[in-house]
Amino acid sequence: MALTGATGFLGLRLLDELLCRHRSVTVLARGEPERARERIARGLARFATPRPDLPARLRVVSARITEPRLGLPEDAHRELADSLDAVWHCAGDTTLDGDLAVLRRVNVAGTRHVLDLAGAGSGQPMVFHVSTAFVAGARRAGVVYEDELTDAYGFEGAYERSKYEAELLVHAWARATGRPAVVFRPSVLTTGLPPHPDLPEHPLLNIERTLTGMERSYFGPGGLREHGRFRIVGRPDGQLNLMPVEDAAAVMARLADLPPAGGVETYHVVHGRETPVEEFRRLLERLTGVRVAIVPRLTDPSPREAAVAVVSGVFCYLGQRRRYDDSRVRARLGPPGVPARVDADYLLSGLRPVPRPEGAVR
Repeated sequence: MALTGATGFLGLRLLDELLCRHRSVTVLARGEPERARERIARGLARFATPRPDLPARLRVVSARITEPRLGLPEDAHRELADSLDAVWHCAGDTTLDGDLAVLRRVNVAGTRHVLDLAGAGSGQPMVFHVSTAFVAGARRAGVVYEDELTDAYGFEGAYERSKYEAELLVHAWARATGRPAVVFRPSVLTTGLPPHPDLPEHPLLNIERTLTGMERSYFGPGGLREHGRFRIVGRPDGQLNLMPVEDAAAVMARLADLPPAGGVETYHVVHGRETPVEEFRRLLERLTGVRVAIVPRLTDPSPREAAVAVVSGVFCYLGQRRRYDDSRVRARLGPPGVPARVDADYLLSGLRPVPRPEGAVR
């Protein structure tokens, strides 16, 4: 079994789930294998059950998904392909407002190269592809179904388009080879685990980092607090689907344990309850220390409000009120029970480091 993206926010949790189920896992990672292995071990130690046998169970292969044959010599690529019974593709560029050419190189070409690996060996490894619920595009309301894959609504940004194009590749590969594949579409992944240097960064940390940078660049020493209030365009009654990353990894691993149904199975890995945009507004207030208003439109933005709009890769989702149908997940795993609420308190706990006790050694 091979996994890409094991050093990432979701990939590290997926690796933990796979190690709970399988004797060994091969990780395809950039750079020096020993450094990647050490990074993974430190990350797992922050939340997973200790595994003294980890070095014997974790194989790390230096690979670059942006290159044909993953940058491996032909014989090494064939040897790797022959050894696999499953390929999990979790690596990707998640820059929401990134450059489309860069995103395609990682998310689209990278997917093509991983699919090539799955088809290059003597066996027929199962393919598990991690996509995103945001391939639904720029539709703002209604229900998004698991069997939908269309560009009819356009996209909020280049990231969504690149992941849509990657899913098309998975479908084309399955048709051409006559083999099954599974596509997982998680919503916005979150955690209540405080940040730590040994852990992959929480995606929402980009919001805090951007706001902090804007305070220095646009607002001077007093920052946003001197300005007292700002408005952001969105739906005051909007909603977001925020899924704890630990739960998402567990759902994916449980689904992968089941016999494949054939063709391309697609699953929305989403929270059972939507988070109101109001909770996100509260989070922004606590991050910035100023009053925040979500408004339907903003025709006269102040300079500071225009600066805040720079975070377009995130704030564009505040205008949504759509729901992701997860009937297939429920049909195969049963109802999820009463899911924990994802609110401003939970989100803040995943963005703020735990204070060090006074006198603690660094």
